Amino acid sequence: MSQLAGKIAWITGAGSGIGEAAAVALAREGAAVVLTGRRREALEKVAAVIKAAGGRALVEPGDLALADTAPRIAASIAKHFGRLDILVNNAGLNVARRAWAELTAAGADEVMGANLHAAFYCVIAALPMMRAQKDGVLIHTASFAGRFVSPLSGPAYSAAKHAVVAMSHSLNLEECVNGIRSTVICPGEVATPILDRRPVPVSAEDRARMLQAEDCADLIRYVATLPPHVCLNEVLITPTWNRGYVAARARAVS
Repeated sequence: MSQLAGKIAWITGAGSGIGEAAAVALAREGAAVVLTGRRREALEKVAAVIKAAGGRALVEPGDLALADTAPRIAASIAKHFGRLDILVNNAGLNVARRAWAELTAAGADEVMGANLHAAFYCVIAALPMMRAQKDGVLIHTASFAGRFVSPLSGPAYSAAKHAVVAMSHSLNLEECVNGIRSTVICPGEVATPILDRRPVPVSAEDRARMLQAEDCADLIRYVATLPPHVCLNEVLITPTWNRGYVAARARAVS
């Protein structure tokens, strides 16, 4: 039996990577999925895959870094479905010029808008429906960079993801009395299109050793199907071949 039958899930950053894989995984569990991202064409392709497998998908494109986008989409969800059970807060990006020596104000704004402001806007838009239901699951894709600072991710991305971790824990602090659970997932390196913006190209061999989008999607599916009395507050998930650990080990023995 589908564990999410009758549930409504809103997935951001759903046009590729973790968001796409999560949308497919939740739809397979029976949820009707609402797909948001900046590129309508990419969202339509994901929706077509879901519908071809017998699932339900609604495409709601938009730039979530803009404060008026999330409320508009939440209103559409309320109109179409009358409820919202799961928010997968996954939209995000990074810039190539990310070190302090190269970072610009525009670059910092772009990173903060996509990774932090968008997450807050979506939560603020989703909470009224979840409070009314006395039930809801919020799942946020942060990053290993949300717990550990390194030059790899850059200061803006690291700061934004640290803030997403804090945001998620604060939600449990305040909203547990409303039956709302918040989980923040902190993945290590994942083989998704965001790697294409790395200052140093990532080889196909290294990408194959990384977490895959489907690995993170399976974790998201698991969190979404937990019973209402269970809150999984935070998860660190990394590839076994952790390039940061491998590099540190090499330095230690050299």
